[in-house]
Amino acid sequence: MTIRVALNHHTRYSFDRSVKLWPHEIRLRPAAHARTPILSYSLTVEPAGHFLNWQQDPFGNWVARLVFPEKAELLSVTVDLVADMTVINPFDFFMEEFAETYPFAYPDGLRRELGPYLETDPLTPLLSQWVADARTELQTTPNLRTIDMLVAVNRRVQDTVGYIVRMEAGVQTPEQTLELKLGSCRDSAWLLVQAMRHLGLAARFASGYLIQLTADQKALDGPSGTEHDFTDLHAWTEVFIPGAGWIGLDPTSGLLAGEGHIPLACTAMPSSAAPVIGATEVCESHFDFSMQVTRVHEDPRVTKPYTEAQWQAVVDLGYQVDAELQKNDVRLTMGGEPTFVSIDDMEGPEWNYTALSDKKRELAGDLLTRMQGHFAPGALLHFGQGKWYPGEPLPRWALGCYWRADGQPLWRDPDLLAVTDGKSKFTTPDALRFICLLARELGIDERFVIPAFEDVVQGIDQEQRWPENFDPIKVDLKDPAERLRVARLLEVGLGNAVGYVL
Repeated sequence: MTIRVALNHHTRYSFDRSVKLWPHEIRLRPAAHARTPILSYSLTVEPAGHFLNWQQDPFGNWVARLVFPEKAELLSVTVDLVADMTVINPFDFFMEEFAETYPFAYPDGLRRELGPYLETDPLTPLLSQWVADARTELQTTPNLRTIDMLVAVNRRVQDTVGYIVRMEAGVQTPEQTLELKLGSCRDSAWLLVQAMRHLGLAARFASGYLIQLTADQKALDGPSGTEHDFTDLHAWTEVFIPGAGWIGLDPTSGLLAGEGHIPLACTAMPSSAAPVIGATEVCESHFDFSMQVTRVHEDPRVTKPYTEAQWQAVVDLGYQVDAELQKNDVRLTMGGEPTFVSIDDMEGPEWNYTALSDKKRELAGDLLTRMQGHFAPGALLHFGQGKWYPGEPLPRWALGCYWRADGQPLWRDPDLLAVTDGKSKFTTPDALRFICLLARELGIDERFVIPAFEDVVQGIDQEQRWPENFDPIKVDLKDPAERLRVARLLEVGLGNAVGYVL
């Protein structure tokens, strides 16, 4: 099931006069590690007469650095992207064995690389007590799985801090957040970062887009989620676990990050993840922004199938195709392949996973003759070659039954049919006499009788692959069909005809 959405994010700064704009840095491009597929992306900046260079900051985040050579009365930044909102399993990762249970220690080299994400702020009274209580709770579970630890601490922050919309700039300290027991998403995210670091895990601050789509149906129990599709800037935490990489934890919801979390900047400090950084001359300014998300494609699904109009369009197209086929005298037929299973040996390999067996061939022949006697007496039975699948030494068999619509018999003596169980009394010279007689009866020159041989090149190639002490006649090969084929090939000889074609 695929849902694609278009996200539009417009930010506008209006100034009371033309002012000088110093270089700006914009972090509004999805990060390379975003698990949500981004199908298209564009960044539009006004005033138009600017210079833009895409760079990466020390943490690997995309940064658009803008230089404005002239004064301007406004600064406008517009992001447009299309995202594939196919559901992501947030637990789809593996951990290194040593990191599967908590606590664990990072190897020395990795710990040095993760240095900025392990730095802790000094423990203040409330934060110290919160971390101590969390550690005590974790220690009550022997052999605690690391994933359970992440879920527990994330949920604990969500239970501790009530969510509020806070318009003030900056991020509260963990002490302030714990004292107020209130905070915005960025405040909860920074508290979780510091808590994880004090508990010995590398953590970083993540800023990005959050897209939430309304569910097709209301939940039978628990909250159903948002009542309408929306998007907003959001903040959460990422923790590094060896083998799994960076795992997103959203303390605002108490859940792991999913397809709706699109990271834009992940940094050791919140201040380095600001979406827009820059300065202007001193002036009066007005700031406004808008964000919207629009569904641009939806696959029909059980919870939201075709609408009546869509279904009628499908039916109308079917009638149109029928009319075109009838107009051009195109006639369609459909074949079927009913499948039978032996009632006496339902668990036999030939009825479950292997293709052929002597018993299956015997039953098929018996079924064919019984059906011929019931539906078409006097029919011609044909025992021929069916499909030959790659990797199989011999082709499948195909049994046919042919009769005339007027009831006149095509074949009267079943004893004249060649047996196919390998016990035939007829030889290759008999086949030659028969086909020559058939040619004369049909008034065809016998020069059109062509001898047929085994594939010499393939036979020689296979023989070259056998070890010197390999005797295909005496050794019991694992594949009976292959053994029979190789044995017959060596008995007849590659240079002798094995059949004839008219």
